[in-house]
Amino acid sequence: MKILIIEDEELAAARMKQLLEELEPGCALYGPFDTVTASIAHLKENRDYDLIFLDIQLADGKSFSIFESVRIDIPVIFTTAFDEYALQAFDLNSIDYLLKPVNREKLRSSLDKFRKIKHFYGGESPNLRLYEMITELKSQVGAYYRDRFLISKGNAMIPVKASEIACIYAEDKAVLLFTKEGKRYVIPNTIEELETSLDPRLFFRVNRQCIVSADVISKVHNYFNFKLKLELQPDPGIEIIVSRSRSAGFRAWMNGG
Repeated sequence: MKILIIEDEELAAARMKQLLEELEPGCALYGPFDTVTASIAHLKENRDYDLIFLDIQLADGKSFSIFESVRIDIPVIFTTAFDEYALQAFDLNSIDYLLKPVNREKLRSSLDKFRKIKHFYGGESPNLRLYEMITELKSQVGAYYRDRFLISKGNAMIPVKASEIACIYAEDKAVLLFTKEGKRYVIPNTIEELETSLDPRLFFRVNRQCIVSADVISKVHNYFNFKLKLELQPDPGIEIIVSRSRSAGFRAWMNGG
């Protein structure tokens, strides 16, 4: 089995190599590559791997951006010291997600999961078939989307269900969450993080600043330059405009497509 390691921490890479050599005797290990740039360059020319172990935080940025430059049909097991990226990881052809320092038994479990999925198609199935199977399985069991948030307010922590969210709006350096009851909270997440962690059947990012819930859209108006203007109920007190580039997608989303 050919395994590629993408990891920017020297000790973590050495630990991963040691564990893989113990758990997968005879495997061929390649890497580590420690940057997004180097990983993209390598994967554009070398895709004959059975499995990739991919650290999320690399020396020059987050490894999620690799998927924007290279079509990855190779199964991936993500590794990171932070569990906040789990949801995004599972949207990117990920078989599993390991927190560092990597535990031997959890790594063994991840490898077992990889073999079981591969065996589903029998023998040495092409990586593309494996990718298709993962996509199919994920569609059957449902995607991994957040259903609640724990928000700090003063000295307290307030739970807010995703179903209670009316809209989310980025204003200056703050991101504001508005509930269907008219409450407003400042949250630490970015719009990009929230877009990937909320169910896209229920929420739509209408522009660079704003995500809205389908439940609170009361009217849609044509606006200049092929944009759309939304009325929300309750009214958050901010102008909600669907950008020109997102208008067609928004119409399809509102029509259930």
